Amino acid sequence: MAARFERLPASRWHVTVRLVVGVVTFFEAFDQLLIAYALPELRQEWHLTDGDATSVLTVGSVGMLIGALLSGRLADRFGRVRVIAYCVAASGLAGLALVACTSLTPFLALRFVQGLAIGGEVPVAAAFISEITRSFKRGRFVLLYELVFPAGLTVGALAAAWLVPAAGWRVMFAVAAVPGLLAFLVQRTVPESPRWLADRGRTAEAEAVMAEIEAKVSAATGEPLPPVRHSPGPPAPPRSPTAKAATEAERTATGLRSLFTGRYRRRTLVVGAIWFTGYFVNYGVTSWLPSIYKDGYGLTLSDALLYSTVTSVAGLLGCLLVALTVDILGRRKILAIFLGGSAALLLTLAALGAHSPAQVLIWTSLSAVGFFGSNICLYLYTPELYPTRMRALGCSVGGAVNRLGVILGPILVGAVYNAGNDVATVFVMLGAVALAGAVVAGTLAEETANRPLEEISP
Repeated sequence: MAARFERLPASRWHVTVRLVVGVVTFFEAFDQLLIAYALPELRQEWHLTDGDATSVLTVGSVGMLIGALLSGRLADRFGRVRVIAYCVAASGLAGLALVACTSLTPFLALRFVQGLAIGGEVPVAAAFISEITRSFKRGRFVLLYELVFPAGLTVGALAAAWLVPAAGWRVMFAVAAVPGLLAFLVQRTVPESPRWLADRGRTAEAEAVMAEIEAKVSAATGEPLPPVRHSPGPPAPPRSPTAKAATEAERTATGLRSLFTGRYRRRTLVVGAIWFTGYFVNYGVTSWLPSIYKDGYGLTLSDALLYSTVTSVAGLLGCLLVALTVDILGRRKILAIFLGGSAALLLTLAALGAHSPAQVLIWTSLSAVGFFGSNICLYLYTPELYPTRMRALGCSVGGAVNRLGVILGPILVGAVYNAGNDVATVFVMLGAVALAGAVVAGTLAEETANRPLEEISP
């Protein structure tokens, strides 16, 4: 299956699948950010305390953490496409129910359920897209798909900045619930991963799906496909009994234990650290910016949301820059450079004192280019680090660790900010965390660019 994917040229079939799964992921991102833009109005409508506001921001992330852990196991057992479709349906239904909420308790419960679905869909979709892609320029192909996530965040921010002041927060959640209908489109148009089917021993189904994909690609390009080339690679060096035992342990380990066996132990710890630090900074900044602008600098709600949106747009530009350069520079350099640059910019803002909203706007927007860019790279990098038998699980654990960052980032930023309205100290903390992630990436991350998945992770 790997060799047959390697010979497939980019085609309309790839674009179609990427578009369908991408639209789903777009609206999951759209849903995820809405809460930050609804929070100022919710605080006023329901008279929320600081603790209530923190719960509103974080309960969805707790659901995403649990959803990510569950979905990886389910996708490795029952299939990628089925799990994606069920998550999309659940997210849409929960979003529709949120519109009818009139108090905090049911709102928190539904946000948790919606978090389960969003946290489940995103990492499984990343694993699936990687499995239908050849190694040549895989980074660009995957990340041009993954751009839909920050695009969803950005469009959500733009829409919320306009709609929330004009029509209220309920309208935004109603709009976000509509795409739950896409669950049917996913199951009807997206084939199951042949790599996964073959790995599960369902060889006849894998062969049938692969043949169908090859026929569609050949029809789309108007040319016969090149022959399948099985590359034997260099001769394997002699292995000691200890090395053979370690390899056998990697292949036979199951469940979460498989992620911490042999070569995968270091990979899991390294990529987990980068996931945590990148998303700690990302959501530590973006979740509180509207409230900081409004309460700390006295901006109107409209201006606070507009300023926050500029930062999200800058982050989207950072994601595009990474998508265009990741196959040239490689994953490790991208992660280290972009996280390191973000750290430097945040620490500079803290050193300047963050005395005005314009100052915060400029430096956080420049920093967003870095932390958005490094974070999107992780959706490409993580699936490459694990074999098919546990790829979705590896992605889901990465998604769960990033949820820890998403949860702790807003909590600690809120604690520091509410303790004394000291914005500069907030950015010192965020800059230090970003710097730690950059050091881990630059010194410990393994390069995977332009290598077949089966070579990277046997």
